[in-house]
Amino acid sequence: MALSGGLDSSILAFCLNDKKIKAFITITKDFPSTDLVYSQLVAKQIGLPLEVQTASIEQLLFAIDKTIKILKVFNPIEIRNAIVMYLTINMVKEKGYSSIITGDGADELFAGYNFFQRMTDAELQQDLERIWQVMHFPTKIIGNSMDVDVEMPFLNDTVVEYAKSISTDLKVHEEKGKKFGKWILRKAFERTISETIVWREKSAMQDGSGTAGLTSFFSNLISDSVSKDKLLLYLETEKVRLGSKESLYYYEIYRKYYDPPAFLGVSKSRCPECNGVINTGSHFCRMCGSFPI
Repeated sequence: MALSGGLDSSILAFCLNDKKIKAFITITKDFPSTDLVYSQLVAKQIGLPLEVQTASIEQLLFAIDKTIKILKVFNPIEIRNAIVMYLTINMVKEKGYSSIITGDGADELFAGYNFFQRMTDAELQQDLERIWQVMHFPTKIIGNSMDVDVEMPFLNDTVVEYAKSISTDLKVHEEKGKKFGKWILRKAFERTISETIVWREKSAMQDGSGTAGLTSFFSNLISDSVSKDKLLLYLETEKVRLGSKESLYYYEIYRKYYDPPAFLGVSKSRCPECNGVINTGSHFCRMCGSFPI
């Protein structure tokens, strides 16, 4: 299983502690990461074998190319998160495993993202219902492309049905003077899992793994003059507005494999930044990451 040491993967680890499973985690070698200490804490508490992969810049760049080809997007946030799972799944496959368990789905079903905490109950319910219609999980796509089965227990039909049936107050709730998402999951396991894990604040995969450091890496890698010329070129010739050097790097990889977004698909709803197709009900562009739209 993929064990980040976050609430979701830790719950699954404890539920499977009587099975013969092995845990894997990927962190970056050259950028700060926070997940390792938490994953080690969980693994130690339940006696779970944990294998750590420390990814170099070369490995990250290789994974970026492969991930963009698989997912057909150049969205920086999705790429930074997805390459972690690409590298983890690749490691699992090289070790001879044919399947991996992940904690995907818990944030979408039980309101785990931090922005949910700023909403009223009515706003939260409305936004969750919208998200349930458009949620997607790149890990599954990556796994399929590599012939590795990705199991997502939180997306089991029974769990999904239960999550949709309970009130928003059980999802976002105040505990010890502070609001927490996924409150019902935290309360259910607070006597089983270490308090440090149960009440750990939500951390994006790019922060926990360290891939958030790629933003500054590409900012230093690409010169201002080259960036300025290329950003203007793609805007004028391909109707794609790129907001950063990182986006530029990802887009040029994307263009090795695919046509500009404006030439793909038929839709009345287009992203104002990249002209990619926007799914009904979505507030962001999955192609380029533009938000809100």
